[in-house]
Amino acid sequence: MIESAEWVSLNGRILPASDARISVFDAGFMQGVGLFETMRAYGGRVFRAAMHIERLTNSAAALGWRTTFDKDAMARDLAQLLWHAGLREARVRLTVTSGSLRAPVGDEHGAQPTILISATPGGGYPEESYERGVAAVIGSYRQSRAEPLAGHKTTSYFARLAALHTAHRAGAAELLWLSDDGTIAEGSISNVFAVIDGRLVTPPLDCGILPGVTRGIVLELARTLGIDASEARISVDALRSADEVMLTNSMMEVLPVNSLDGRAVGGGSMAGPVARRLLAAYRALVREECEDHE
Repeated sequence: MIESAEWVSLNGRILPASDARISVFDAGFMQGVGLFETMRAYGGRVFRAAMHIERLTNSAAALGWRTTFDKDAMARDLAQLLWHAGLREARVRLTVTSGSLRAPVGDEHGAQPTILISATPGGGYPEESYERGVAAVIGSYRQSRAEPLAGHKTTSYFARLAALHTAHRAGAAELLWLSDDGTIAEGSISNVFAVIDGRLVTPPLDCGILPGVTRGIVLELARTLGIDASEARISVDALRSADEVMLTNSMMEVLPVNSLDGRAVGGGSMAGPVARRLLAAYRALVREECEDHE
């Protein structure tokens, strides 16, 4: 293992980030034609890497990319980068673009994709956030089911970042989007869960939301724990009066929300019992799959 400030994997080759080069004609740079996955490594292993890679390649196929991906090679590249960089706990990003716009016209295979993997140390949220929760706001942004990119994690991410900056200016960690029927859709960078009338509820995929890897795991864990969980539309009023609200993504894990638009959620000052159970179960699963194999 060679120590360095920062390494990346570019098209299967590990090199210092400062030496990485991508064509100025790359479709990701010129047209925003790209997909990405943000993953979390524990104990030197990416948690549920295969699920992230599967989601990315499914999106590429659904969006018409003429590319055949080697999923096993992607997984190996993730692991090799972490080992080479000496990272145990890390935020890992896999970015794939459709490649150079200068690919020969009529090439049945299309351009060779650009595959970039980067990793940075840490990346988790402060442990206090899981005890006390974080603030969120409900915005006016809409996630339409008619949007061609709905449900796909693309590099056309400016609207998401703009929404997130709006939340940060309001002193909140996340801004929640609405679906085209005015119900809750998802966060700018997360999926949303709520405990309403004793049931754990999350918006359904047909709202145009991202099929979050962590979202899917939480639904599985809820069933294992005997928690009544379902996918259903959530009105703004229902969310505001919920007993608990949670945000999920790979970096957040299961992050409780203590206030919405400045108004307390449930008790308001501490994480609720359902969030605590799900977080404990999630972290136990992480230990089982990643940390216990060190």
